[in-house]
Amino acid sequence: MAAISSVLLQLCSSGGHVVASATLYGGTHALLSHFLPRTCNITTTFVDITDHEAVKNAIVHGRTKVLFFESMSNPTLNVADIPELSKLAHEKGITVVVDNTFSPMVLSPVGLGADVVVRSISKFISGGADVIAGAVCGPARLVNSMMNLHQGALMLLGPTMNAKVAFELSEKIPDLGLRMKEHYRRAMEYAIRMKELGLRVVYPGLEDHPQHQLLKSMANKGYGFGGLLCVDMESEERANMLMHHLQNSSQFGLIAVSLGYYETLMSCSGSSTSSELNAKEKALVGISPRLVRMSIGYTGTLEQKWSQFEKAISSMRDSSTLFEIEGFGIRGLIEPLESTDITLKHLLKCHMNKVDVKDTLLAHILLKIFIPQSIVIYNLSSLTKN
Repeated sequence: MAAISSVLLQLCSSGGHVVASATLYGGTHALLSHFLPRTCNITTTFVDITDHEAVKNAIVHGRTKVLFFESMSNPTLNVADIPELSKLAHEKGITVVVDNTFSPMVLSPVGLGADVVVRSISKFISGGADVIAGAVCGPARLVNSMMNLHQGALMLLGPTMNAKVAFELSEKIPDLGLRMKEHYRRAMEYAIRMKELGLRVVYPGLEDHPQHQLLKSMANKGYGFGGLLCVDMESEERANMLMHHLQNSSQFGLIAVSLGYYETLMSCSGSSTSSELNAKEKALVGISPRLVRMSIGYTGTLEQKWSQFEKAISSMRDSSTLFEIEGFGIRGLIEPLESTDITLKHLLKCHMNKVDVKDTLLAHILLKIFIPQSIVIYNLSSLTKN
């Protein structure tokens, strides 16, 4: 955040304007939407960064100084067309600043036309979740201006990296390429296998991702599509249940808001790293509370970790029975309780969208009599004996 704020303060003066992607890390979004307007009179227009016409229309002649976006958005994993956006911005004399935290080695934004790259070094580059650091990568004139004794944002605000941290990072950078290749290899394999299990997976390496071909055209050869994927669990309850079982039943990964660690880290971004956005803003950019973001690690063998994932899925199913009635196209989730005692009154009350039942046989009867051709989710936790 110090890297991002310092760059923006160096490039924009009071009255300045930024055009930014609507899908950003929550802290960045809060900086642009609340802090900078209040303290510096720097305003931002948020747009769908994949809609280039919207980007053009948001630019204010004479005021817009920066086009800011993430190369791969947090957490939705949309991919920005860096060459096209850079061309568009440069035609208007605007500086392009790209946050490349999600895809070091995978993408080289400056080589694709961007002017400045900011990164959270705490993530993939560090790899150990043991430092807090950021970096600004840009032309010498910009970096020198940021270090100016009288006008430099870095000089005057003081976000200077600790020398010990800098040394430790210098010893981690040489193996970054190897680590990123393994993050990618496993993320790609897990995404394919998760999809085969019937899970809704968002990963740029999958051919059904809307920017798959775009990322393929921009990526550095051999580094694939990154180490992050998302799983849409269809409800917030199921998203939290999945993470609980992955951490506590099988030790597949850890529930944590960071990423780029050697262990797999999981979070529901809607209630964590994107919590600064309000409900309307989240809905607008597709950040759902049911979305589980996973930063795929590389400890253990791939097959060992995958067996832990499958164990977690089995643990989820052990607490509920998944069944399908042939000929009706109906799938139901029945959570077994100790008692199967249920009255006709319960059956008559439960024939609409949500059905509470205690026994699979009664579920079959209920479906066939009351709600054929319907899709039903059964929630048994609220029923008591009557």
